[in-house]
Amino acid sequence: MKAVKLIIIGIALFLGYATKAQVSVNVNIGPPPQWGPVGYTEVRYYYLPDVEAYYDVQSSMFIYFGDGVWIHRAHLPGRHQHYDLYSGYKVVLSDYRGDRPYDHFKQHKSKYAKGYRHGTQKTYGQNPGKGNHHENNSSNNHSDRKTNNDHGSKNHGGTNTQSKSQGSKQHGHGSDHGEGHGGGKGKK
Repeated sequence: MKAVKLIIIGIALFLGYATKAQVSVNVNIGPPPQWGPVGYTEVRYYYLPDVEAYYDVQSSMFIYFGDGVWIHRAHLPGRHQHYDLYSGYKVVLSDYRGDRPYDHFKQHKSKYAKGYRHGTQKTYGQNPGKGNHHENNSSNNHSDRKTNNDHGSKNHGGTNTQSKSQGSKQHGHGSDHGEGHGGGKGKK
């Protein structure tokens, strides 16, 4: 009987200690690009006001609106091939948690118009002067994706993500119409 009491007391003490233990969660976002602003290693997204696009540090992909959908690509579109990522201003979205920063595109575009600057930014690497097509420091092999645009609807179901290699060009204009550049599903 004494042994049972000691076991119960031991379990109670253990559970009491275990519930007071502090849990620490560390999310590995990934290394920032060489053109990324210094001091923000825990941030997942930048907004690039000059080209009205986002950069996802975790997937090393640009996210921009084109052909009615939010497109996820390793490079900016051809019209921005000579945009200098090192000297262009990056708005660090340090307060955003989620997979669809473009849900707030209207606010970002309004608050950070083309040409927006808020001080100078130092980058991790030196500007090699090559444009944007070879600036990613990621060796990950990502397929390009298009994300169905629901034009601001908060309906998160029924979105379409397609790989560039699939070759089809669906625009996904279903019943999810609303206003603005909301977005499709930004997850992989």
